[in-house]
Amino acid sequence: MKTPPISDAVDHAREAAGRAASSAQDWAGSVGKNLRRTDAAKWLEAGLKIGALRTGAKVVGGFARRNPVVAVATVAGAGLIWYAARRRMHQQRALEDGSGEPIEGQARRVEARKGKGGGRNTTRRSRAEAVTPSAE
Repeated sequence: MKTPPISDAVDHAREAAGRAASSAQDWAGSVGKNLRRTDAAKWLEAGLKIGALRTGAKVVGGFARRNPVVAVATVAGAGLIWYAARRRMHQQRALEDGSGEPIEGQARRVEARKGKGGGRNTTRRSRAEAVTPSAE
């Protein structure tokens, strides 16, 4: 009886290992699909969240009763932060749309000049007096 060459045995072992690995991957995938979250786990998670919310509400309510000024300042600060974030979001959206781009052009500074009289207690001249030179 003639023995097959060693290369045939190695090739046969590779094919068998490949088939085994492929079937193992298929089996692991089917197990993963079957192990989904159950309804009981969802209810447990929901109950934990509700309990945490109730406990937090009790703590915040007690703190607000003892320190109303701090509570009001906190709410006002949160409102300002919310307003700033909302405004920034709208500005970013306007820039992305192209409607909020700055107007291109040139600007020049105009210096203010003091008018005649300068004080607050001066009387106003009529239009005719202001336009025509007065004979003082």
